[in-house]
Amino acid sequence: MTVTNIPIPAVLEIKRDIIYELENILLKHHFSSALILFDQFCFDHYKNKIEHSFQSISLNTLLLNDELSIDDLIKLTFSLNTYDVILSMGGGTIIDYGKYMAFSRRTPFMSVPTSASNDGFASGNCSLKVGGKKTTVPAKVPYGIIADLGIIQTAPERFILAGIGDLMSNITALYDWEFEEIHGVSTVNAFSAMLSKKAVNSFIRTPMTDIKNPILLKELVSSLTMGGVSTVISGNSAPISGSEHLISHALDKISVAPQMHGIQVGIATYIIANVQEHRAERMNKVFSRTGFFEYVKTLKLNQKEYKTAIEMAPSIKPNRYTYLHEEKYQKKAIDFLQTDPILEEIFNW
Repeated sequence: MTVTNIPIPAVLEIKRDIIYELENILLKHHFSSALILFDQFCFDHYKNKIEHSFQSISLNTLLLNDELSIDDLIKLTFSLNTYDVILSMGGGTIIDYGKYMAFSRRTPFMSVPTSASNDGFASGNCSLKVGGKKTTVPAKVPYGIIADLGIIQTAPERFILAGIGDLMSNITALYDWEFEEIHGVSTVNAFSAMLSKKAVNSFIRTPMTDIKNPILLKELVSSLTMGGVSTVISGNSAPISGSEHLISHALDKISVAPQMHGIQVGIATYIIANVQEHRAERMNKVFSRTGFFEYVKTLKLNQKEYKTAIEMAPSIKPNRYTYLHEEKYQKKAIDFLQTDPILEEIFNW
């Protein structure tokens, strides 16, 4: 019998003001030197306070802009001293930078996200500019995830809604994965699928009257983390990424004004849930109760772009076999896009 071993974060801290306990966390795990990478916002608002909270550990900090390519990162990485651990504090870009730099130097990495807009802070890969284009490249699952609820609570609501959209896509992604297995294209890993399903179901049971409620935010971060771990078990993104993500990736290529990843994924998830005829009513309730639908109505989205993205979706990952890889389901998605009352309010402006 084969026993599967997978890496999971050794540190998971989700609470208010946890960023001021970083040194104690690092000491507990026997780190004596650390590099913290900041984006501009976190550098301006938190760098000095964090530095003052360190007494024992040798600490260095670095501000990075959001225009670095993978070549820039490699040059920077190997010009730095050796550290016991690298941390990134900020949005998805700075976290991806740190994740890749730590991976390149075979150094433990800790993720300190300032929003819960997607599951990137917990995943084992990162999105970097390669040859001028955003490309997914391998890294490692973070050694630690440290989420300060006080900071995440102050993020604009659109970041939280994006995280909800990204998490809800687990539902449609898992159904696509089963669809692939039925057609002999993939094999569903039961444990990975179970973790992904538990993650989204746990969130769905959370009260949603206030999306900035610490209970909801902690559940959202925890569930996104579980989704990230599920991809390590499966060895691919299938448990959290299906046809809804293909639509979003297509929109990134063709849209005049692409939206946040989780926002695009959330809209596509609503469409695909109705195509699959699987938990569509639940999807409607979550997006209505959290204010997701009300927010996207303000974005002046282009229906023609979504139609084109649905048609392009199979070409984004031709090696997969989601619902959208069959013409009849593509047509069903486009018909729903053009006739659903909620989508009519979103696209007709």
